[in-house]
Amino acid sequence: MVKIKLDIIGLSYSQTQSGAYALVLAETGGKRSLPIIIGGYEAQAIAIELEKMTPTRPLTHDLFKSFADSFQVNIEEVVIYNLVEGVFYAKLICVKDGKFSEIDARTSDAIALAVRFKCPIYTFESILASAGILLDENNELIADAPETESIETKKVDTGMATMNMDQLEENLNQAIENEDYELASKIRDEINKRSES
Repeated sequence: MVKIKLDIIGLSYSQTQSGAYALVLAETGGKRSLPIIIGGYEAQAIAIELEKMTPTRPLTHDLFKSFADSFQVNIEEVVIYNLVEGVFYAKLICVKDGKFSEIDARTSDAIALAVRFKCPIYTFESILASAGILLDENNELIADAPETESIETKKVDTGMATMNMDQLEENLNQAIENEDYELASKIRDEINKRSES
Protein backbone atom coordinates (compact mmCIF):
# COMPACT_ATOMS: atom_id res chain seq x y z
CA MET A 1 0.00 0.00 0.00
CA VAL A 2 1.16 3.52 -0.81
CA LYS A 3 1.81 5.68 2.23
CA ILE A 4 0.50 9.25 2.32
CA LYS A 5 2.59 11.81 4.21
CA LEU A 6 0.84 13.98 6.78
CA ASP A 7 1.80 17.31 8.35
CA ILE A 8 0.55 18.76 11.64
CA ILE A 9 -1.51 21.84 10.77
CA GLY A 10 -3.49 22.45 13.93
CA LEU A 11 -3.97 21.67 17.58
CA SER A 12 -6.90 23.23 19.39
CA TYR A 13 -9.23 22.70 22.31
CA SER A 14 -12.18 20.50 21.30
CA GLN A 15 -15.46 22.40 21.32
CA THR A 16 -17.45 19.17 21.55
CA GLN A 17 -15.53 17.12 24.12
CA SER A 18 -14.53 18.50 27.49
CA GLY A 19 -10.84 18.11 28.32
CA ALA A 20 -9.99 16.85 24.83
CA TYR A 21 -8.07 18.46 21.98
CA ALA A 22 -8.37 18.20 18.22
CA LEU A 23 -5.12 17.45 16.43
CA VAL A 24 -5.40 18.06 12.68
CA LEU A 25 -3.02 16.34 10.27
CA ALA A 26 -3.07 17.41 6.61
CA GLU A 27 -2.18 15.40 3.53
CA THR A 28 1.09 16.82 2.15
CA GLY A 29 0.30 18.46 -1.18
CA GLY A 30 -3.40 17.59 -0.90
CA LYS A 31 -6.62 19.03 0.46
CA ARG A 32 -7.63 16.29 2.87
CA SER A 33 -7.08 16.47 6.61
CA LEU A 34 -7.34 13.93 9.37
CA PRO A 35 -8.76 15.25 12.67
CA ILE A 36 -7.85 13.17 15.72
CA ILE A 37 -9.21 13.74 19.21
CA ILE A 38 -6.47 13.42 21.82
CA GLY A 39 -6.13 13.93 25.55
CA GLY A 40 -4.88 17.08 27.23
CA TYR A 41 -1.55 15.61 28.36
CA GLU A 42 -0.66 14.39 24.87
CA ALA A 43 -1.76 17.73 23.35
CA GLN A 44 0.52 19.54 25.82
CA ALA A 45 3.43 17.22 24.95
CA ILE A 46 2.98 17.91 21.23
CA ALA A 47 2.52 21.68 21.70
CA ILE A 48 5.60 22.02 23.92
CA GLU A 49 7.80 20.45 21.25
CA LEU A 50 6.21 22.34 18.34
CA GLU A 51 6.71 25.63 20.21
CA LYS A 52 10.31 24.67 21.11
CA MET A 53 9.60 25.13 24.81
CA THR A 54 11.80 23.43 27.40
CA PRO A 55 10.04 22.11 30.50
CA THR A 56 11.93 22.34 33.79
CA ARG A 57 11.93 18.54 34.04
CA PRO A 58 11.67 16.03 31.16
CA LEU A 59 8.17 14.94 30.17
CA THR A 60 7.52 11.26 29.46
CA HIS A 61 8.06 11.68 25.71
CA ASP A 62 11.30 13.59 26.35
CA LEU A 63 12.47 10.77 28.60
CA PHE A 64 11.69 8.24 25.85
CA LYS A 65 13.71 10.34 23.37
CA SER A 66 16.69 10.56 25.74
CA PHE A 67 16.50 6.83 26.44
CA ALA A 68 16.36 6.00 22.71
CA ASP A 69 19.26 8.35 21.97
CA SER A 70 21.36 6.74 24.72
CA PHE A 71 20.92 3.33 23.10
CA GLN A 72 21.22 4.58 19.49
CA VAL A 73 17.60 3.80 18.59
CA ASN A 74 15.96 6.13 16.10
CA ILE A 75 12.33 6.44 15.05
CA GLU A 76 12.38 6.59 11.26
CA GLU A 77 8.65 7.18 10.77
CA VAL A 78 5.22 6.97 12.35
CA VAL A 79 2.43 5.20 10.48
CA ILE A 80 -1.27 5.58 11.30
CA TYR A 81 -2.28 2.24 9.87
CA ASN A 82 -5.80 1.43 11.04
CA LEU A 83 -9.09 2.91 12.20
CA VAL A 84 -11.41 0.62 14.16
CA GLU A 85 -14.65 1.85 15.73
CA GLY A 86 -13.43 5.44 15.84
CA VAL A 87 -10.00 4.58 17.31
CA PHE A 88 -6.85 5.24 15.27
CA TYR A 89 -3.95 2.78 15.50
CA ALA A 90 -0.34 3.79 14.95
CA LYS A 91 3.09 2.22 14.97
CA LEU A 92 6.61 3.49 15.35
CA ILE A 93 9.10 2.29 12.75
CA CYS A 94 12.39 2.15 14.67
CA VAL A 95 15.91 1.35 13.58
CA LYS A 96 19.01 0.32 15.52
CA ASP A 97 22.22 -0.85 13.85
CA GLY A 98 20.38 -1.18 10.53
CA LYS A 99 17.69 -3.46 12.00
CA PHE A 100 14.10 -2.24 11.78
CA SER A 101 11.38 -2.88 14.36
CA GLU A 102 7.71 -1.90 14.56
CA ILE A 103 6.28 -0.82 17.90
CA ASP A 104 2.55 -0.41 18.49
CA ALA A 105 1.64 2.97 20.01
CA ARG A 106 -1.33 5.18 20.74
CA THR A 107 -1.59 7.66 17.90
CA SER A 108 -1.27 10.67 20.21
CA ASP A 109 1.93 9.28 21.76
CA ALA A 110 3.32 8.33 18.35
CA ILE A 111 2.84 11.89 17.09
CA ALA A 112 4.36 13.37 20.27
CA LEU A 113 7.41 11.21 19.56
CA ALA A 114 7.42 12.03 15.83
CA VAL A 115 7.84 15.74 16.57
CA ARG A 116 10.74 14.97 18.94
CA PHE A 117 12.50 12.64 16.51
CA LYS A 118 11.65 14.96 13.58
CA CYS A 119 10.42 11.99 11.60
CA PRO A 120 7.61 11.87 9.02
CA ILE A 121 4.04 10.82 9.80
CA TYR A 122 2.19 8.65 7.26
CA THR A 123 -1.19 7.05 6.76
CA PHE A 124 -2.95 5.11 4.01
CA GLU A 125 -5.64 6.03 1.50
CA SER A 126 -8.22 3.85 3.28
CA ILE A 127 -7.81 5.90 6.48
CA LEU A 128 -8.11 9.25 4.70
CA ALA A 129 -11.08 8.00 2.68
CA SER A 130 -12.99 6.92 5.79
CA ALA A 131 -12.05 9.64 8.30
CA GLY A 132 -10.60 12.51 6.28
CA ILE A 133 -12.22 15.89 5.77
CA LEU A 134 -11.68 18.37 2.94
CA LEU A 135 -10.22 21.79 3.73
CA ASP A 136 -9.62 24.76 1.44
CA GLU A 137 -6.33 26.70 1.31
CA ASN A 138 -7.39 28.66 4.43
CA ASN A 139 -7.96 25.41 6.35
CA GLU A 140 -11.72 26.00 6.27
CA LEU A 141 -14.00 22.96 6.13
CA ILE A 142 -15.45 22.48 2.63
CA ALA A 143 -17.00 19.03 3.13
CA ASP A 144 -18.32 17.18 6.12
CA ALA A 145 -16.23 14.37 7.52
CA PRO A 146 -17.45 10.88 6.66
CA GLU A 147 -19.40 9.06 9.32
CA THR A 148 -16.91 7.35 11.64
CA GLU A 149 -19.24 6.61 14.53
CA SER A 150 -18.74 3.09 15.76
CA ILE A 151 -21.34 0.35 16.01
CA GLU A 152 -20.57 0.34 19.74
CA THR A 153 -21.45 4.06 19.93
CA LYS A 154 -24.75 3.46 18.17
CA LYS A 155 -25.58 0.61 20.54
CA VAL A 156 -24.86 2.76 23.57
CA ASP A 157 -26.88 5.68 22.15
CA THR A 158 -29.94 3.50 21.77
CA GLY A 159 -29.37 1.51 24.96
CA MET A 160 -28.41 4.28 27.38
CA ALA A 161 -32.00 4.85 28.41
CA THR A 162 -32.16 1.31 29.81
CA MET A 163 -28.83 1.50 31.69
CA ASN A 164 -28.53 2.33 35.36
CA MET A 165 -25.87 4.77 36.63
CA ASP A 166 -23.39 1.99 37.48
CA GLN A 167 -23.63 0.61 33.94
CA LEU A 168 -23.19 4.09 32.49
CA GLU A 169 -20.09 4.67 34.65
CA GLU A 170 -18.67 1.31 33.58
CA ASN A 171 -19.28 2.11 29.90
CA LEU A 172 -17.73 5.57 30.38
CA ASN A 173 -14.55 4.06 31.86
CA GLN A 174 -14.37 1.53 29.01
CA ALA A 175 -14.78 4.26 26.37
CA ILE A 176 -11.99 6.33 27.95
CA GLU A 177 -9.74 3.26 28.14
CA ASN A 178 -10.38 2.62 24.42
CA GLU A 179 -9.70 6.31 23.66
CA ASP A 180 -13.20 6.61 22.18
CA TYR A 181 -13.70 10.15 23.45
CA GLU A 182 -16.77 10.77 21.33
CA LEU A 183 -18.56 7.86 22.98
CA ALA A 184 -17.25 8.91 26.40
CA SER A 185 -18.65 12.40 25.84
CA LYS A 186 -22.11 11.04 25.00
CA ILE A 187 -22.14 8.81 28.08
CA ARG A 188 -20.91 11.67 30.27
CA ASP A 189 -23.72 13.90 28.91
CA GLU A 190 -26.28 11.22 29.78
CA ILE A 191 -24.84 10.88 33.30
CA ASN A 192 -24.92 14.68 33.78
CA LYS A 193 -28.49 14.86 32.47
CA ARG A 194 -29.62 12.26 35.01
CA SER A 195 -27.69 13.92 37.85
CA GLU A 196 -29.45 17.22 37.19
CA SER A 197 -32.92 15.60 37.28
